[in-house]
Order: sequence, then structure tokens, then C-alpha cells
Amino acid sequence: MRSFDVRLFCFVAMTMLMLGALPFSSDAQLDPSFYKNTCANVHSIVREVIRNVSKSDPRMLGSLMRLHFHDCFVQGCDASILLNSTSTIVSEQGAGPNNNSIRGLDVVNQIKTAVENACPGVVSCADILALAAEISSVLAHGPDWKVPLGRRDSLTANFTLANQKLPAPTFNLSQLISTFANQSLNITDLVALSGAHTIGRAQCRFFSSRLYNFSNTGNPDPTLNTTYLQTLRSICPNGGPGNTLTNLDLTTPDTFDNKYFSNLQSLNGLLQSDQELFSTVGASTLSIVNSFSSNQTLFFEAFKASMIKMGNIGVLTGSQGEIRKQCNFVNGNSGLATFATRVESSEEQGVSSA
Repeated sequence: MRSFDVRLFCFVAMTMLMLGALPFSSDAQLDPSFYKNTCANVHSIVREVIRNVSKSDPRMLGSLMRLHFHDCFVQGCDASILLNSTSTIVSEQGAGPNNNSIRGLDVVNQIKTAVENACPGVVSCADILALAAEISSVLAHGPDWKVPLGRRDSLTANFTLANQKLPAPTFNLSQLISTFANQSLNITDLVALSGAHTIGRAQCRFFSSRLYNFSNTGNPDPTLNTTYLQTLRSICPNGGPGNTLTNLDLTTPDTFDNKYFSNLQSLNGLLQSDQELFSTVGASTLSIVNSFSSNQTLFFEAFKASMIKMGNIGVLTGSQGEIRKQCNFVNGNSGLATFATRVESSEEQGVSSA
């Protein structure tokens, strides 16, 4: 194993050891066994719903992972992304990174109904999102981890922060690093979590500028493989509909593996924010991409650690927030909705804006 691989492995191993030895949250003591005495079967209930949905819609696995990410980066992992607009709440679903983009809201509602039938008033929607992300990874043949549980649901959403806090698919490396650092996530977390783009799809509108007019040059992105460029141009003609879909991982689009990183090495990253991790001159992320490409186990271990770390951002616990009865509304306010859950659209990007 190369010296950098050894250092990275030691860093990941130490992170996992610390996660196992210390409370899962400084505020909250999130605990994988939180529901042991109140809803012991919650994991299997969530898994069964997702397994059934993914049989006909394998893309949903990437969508659910992305939903957890888009929740945590706004005001913490509190299920605020699920709240619909009401007379007192402006939904995050209408924010730029989410509008006509996020998917899986109806599936979360199906899960919540199944969980409420078994354990009424016990399991939060925030924990359902965290469990759904882990289960989606496993069903896509990716890693599993013990999900720290005990989050509670927010009483508010934040449309403004949803527009400000989520990384865009056109971000350069400096912008990506800064956005993740604002969440106390480092460059290893950035690269590992970006690896969730090994499954899912993206709409043409999120990368078409790379094909025709990169950075207003009138030319394609020079870091895009020319063969891949022609393939993408056939899928996304200039001036065509922006909602056409293509795979985030052109190699194994529905399998959670490390092919995402070998795609970057071949200049076959779909989004600018993906390829920046490898192609930025002098990038601090380059050696991590190379290590994950050559060692899937190393990637999986880093991904698990980063997902647990992300899942601890800004959690509500104890008497904070509430356990929503319906994930789309705070308790007692479902009658005030101004519109129902937004129509699901067809793009999931695991990490950047999955």
C-alpha cells in the first residue's frame, strides 16, 4: 500500500474508532439502539418499503441518499426539507437546489405511515431520512453502517438557507471545500460523500454548460473526455429540454461502488463539481480520488465515517423540536397547507446540488 494510502487508511480507521468510542453527538448522544425498547423493528420496516419501491424504481436509492444530504446541509439533520409551505412556513422544497429536483418525498411518507402503524408517535422523520440513506446504500450493494438515532424533527424550514448552503453542480473546488468546511466537513468527507454519485441520474440543465459554453468561453469544458462529450451532446442537444436524464456514473449507474472515482481519472465525471475533485491543478483532493479508485474498501470505510459525521450536523434531541405525525407538516398544522407535496421530478445527485 502506498504511503498516502496508509496515512488515509489510518485517518479513516481513527475516525471510525472515535465514532465508536465517543457519544454520537456532543449534544445528544445519538445511539443506534435508541429505539430498542420503543420501535425495535424500525430498520426492517423502513427497509421493506424502500426495497419494494426500488424494484420498479432503482433510481430512488440515489434520491433518498440525496434527500438526507439536502436536509442536513441547511439547518441540520432535522427533516426540515420535508415540510410543505403553510401560512407560517416557506418550504425548502421550492429553493433553487431543490425545486423540480429532489425526489422521494412520497416514499418518505410511505415509510412514515408504515412506521406509525407499528410505533405511533415514536420515530422522527429526521431519523427516517438517516435510515433511508443507509438502507439505500446497502440495497445498491454499497456499505452498511450503524445509524446513530434519536434525532427530533424541526418546527421550521429555512428557504433562504436552502438557497445558500447547498453546493451547486457548477462549483469549483475552492467553493466545494468552503461549503463543506462550513459544515465542519473536511476534504476527505468531501471526496467520500461525492462518491455517492456512483448511483443516480442528473438532468441536462445541471451540466449542459460544460458541453457547449463552459465559463462563457463558447467552448466545452477542457476537462471533459472528448468521447464522453459527444455522447452527452447526443443526449443533451444544445437548446434542448433541460430535464432529460443521464447516469451520474456511466460505468455502473445503479451499483454503489468505486467506479465513480475511476471515471474521474478518465475525465468522465458528469458534473463540473465531480470532475473538479480530480482535474483541478494542484488539488488537495487528487490523491484521495486516486486512493479511493484503487481501493474500494478504503472508500467504503471513509464513506461510512463521513455519513455518520454528516448525520450529526445540527441535530435536535431531547425536548427540542417534536416527533411529527406527518413528515410534511408540523403537528397540528396540516390543515394550513397551501400546497401539497411537490410533484416528484427526475433528478438525483447524491451529494452536490449529491
